[in-house]
Amino acid sequence: MASLLQLERVVYLVDGEKQQRLPLSQLYFCRYCHELRSLECVSHEVDSHYCPSCLENMPSAEAKLKKNRCANCFDCPSCMHTLSTRATNIPAPLPDDPAKTTMKKAYYLACGFCRWTSRDVGMADKSVASGGWQEPENLHTQRINKLLEYYHQLAQREKLERDRKKLVRRRNYMPLAFSDKYGLGTRLQRQRAGAPIISLAGPTLKETDDHKEIKIEPAQALEEVEPLPEDYYTRPINLPEVTTLHQRLLQPDFQPISASQLYPKHKHLLIKRSLRCRKCEHNLSKPEFNPTSIKFKIQLVAVNYVPEVRILTIPNLRFMKESQVLLTLTNPVENLTHVTLLPCEETDSDVADSTAKVVLPSNEIVLAGKDAAAEYDELSEPQEFHDHPDVVAFRKANKVGVYVRVVPQNDSGPVTVSFRLRHNFPTPPGPLRAPDQPESPPDTVWLTQTLQLTLGPLAP
Repeated sequence: MASLLQLERVVYLVDGEKQQRLPLSQLYFCRYCHELRSLECVSHEVDSHYCPSCLENMPSAEAKLKKNRCANCFDCPSCMHTLSTRATNIPAPLPDDPAKTTMKKAYYLACGFCRWTSRDVGMADKSVASGGWQEPENLHTQRINKLLEYYHQLAQREKLERDRKKLVRRRNYMPLAFSDKYGLGTRLQRQRAGAPIISLAGPTLKETDDHKEIKIEPAQALEEVEPLPEDYYTRPINLPEVTTLHQRLLQPDFQPISASQLYPKHKHLLIKRSLRCRKCEHNLSKPEFNPTSIKFKIQLVAVNYVPEVRILTIPNLRFMKESQVLLTLTNPVENLTHVTLLPCEETDSDVADSTAKVVLPSNEIVLAGKDAAAEYDELSEPQEFHDHPDVVAFRKANKVGVYVRVVPQNDSGPVTVSFRLRHNFPTPPGPLRAPDQPESPPDTVWLTQTLQLTLGPLAP
């Protein structure tokens, strides 16, 4: 019974750019291609950036300018939880009479999980609650910015060179009739002899450079290195004062060694992304733009369209002995779904990992449509499907229990079986019809999914 919630035991084959076997809960279904899609088979598009703490929405250009970090929220450098702003009262001298003091409100950053505060590293308190926190300066910032500018200019030069070669190649293959038709021949004749044809060859590199060429100095290795302190190997180590490897890698620009060098970092922004099918260019998932909303405009998850198979009970599996396994089939759509379980062929590559022979029911299984109110409606009459008792164990709403027989073929290792699931799927409705036209029934297509079930080890 515990296998009912172990979704990774039943995987579906995704035959896309890269063959994958994943649980149905991790897959999407394209209603136009009628195929399963994984995260490797779709195009990812960034819709918006937002801060997970203050939920501030940020345009892509502004997020890139701020290095994908929020300006107001900080992460604890010790445990990586979100820091909160705390208020306290501190004595401050009066401007008129310095001998007298008055209580003044001050703000500092504190972590509610590990009790780290900004006062631990000597950061001064602020008189306002937001912004203006002290940040350490990197000594190599100027060098890094110069390298970024140099490689940015180099990338622009290479792009212009590629564009110029494309335009020159296109000009060489331009037919003469095309030039005479649009008057290009007369225009070229007016050019003075020896002048470059900028309109066809594209801009040169010198014309596009608005600023001077950036030159960088190569890095030089030092022959003399600063020696280590004499007590480096003998002094005792206080582990709470030494940073962990994870804490150092979170701040690669400083890589603090001591806990007194841990400064808060701006919180990383998160994104809301859309998923698009690469084959038909239709959206599979599109969230709401507002960061406070968790709803989706489009969400074509596979569990809402493809019948789901789960393992309910597994008997003691023994080598070369037939065992009966109980599976559950769930219909996620509101229409009746006809399901047929088919064996995989011996030459099929999908059964290469199978270690057992499976005997499937030969007759068709009909799944009732999904009805959320049927469970609470006591007056509704159950539908009769005339199920065979050797095939169907039970039937409840849109769920059916089915018996399959398994014969393990290997005397060691886990028992895995593969088979195909053939089911009907109603196509999406077409364009709007006229009021006088009769309503046509929806078209139905038959789809086939390949499944692999891991039943577990053999009984001793």
